[in-house]
Amino acid sequence: MDLYQQLILDHAKAPQHAGLREPYDAEVNHVNPTCGDEISLRVHLAEGEAGPVLTDLSYDSLGCSISIASASVLAEESVGRPVGETLETYRAVRAMLTSKGADPGDPEQIGDAVAFAGVAKYPARVKCALLGWTAYLDALARAGVDISAVSDDAAGPTT
Repeated sequence: MDLYQQLILDHAKAPQHAGLREPYDAEVNHVNPTCGDEISLRVHLAEGEAGPVLTDLSYDSLGCSISIASASVLAEESVGRPVGETLETYRAVRAMLTSKGADPGDPEQIGDAVAFAGVAKYPARVKCALLGWTAYLDALARAGVDISAVSDDAAGPTT
């Protein structure tokens, strides 16, 4: 588990895709009312052969290491991929984080987000790890993407 803890620390110290950029299709601001973590997140999409593709995800995050690192991993695992694939990743990450440790996550599907599997054992920290992911889902919806396949799962911090 040391490798995963180090991965979280590395992403927290040097977040990938951090800093709000233009152009963008939608911007959201989410706050975790439990601890005060905040994220402003922007998405930029392009039309691909099989639907929209996430061409950029930028954010400005203020909070704990878990919250910042999770947003960094979200960006790293999602930019350049079809939105449908990123929604499948969201669903798998959320299932892992809300499993209370029963679902260790599949590295093939969620990549470096598997580093957050241990967070599932600490319910107070789950919202920290999901903050960027729920903001991403909200930004997609505001950009006009149909997120109905996962919107029932989207309980979490609100804007």
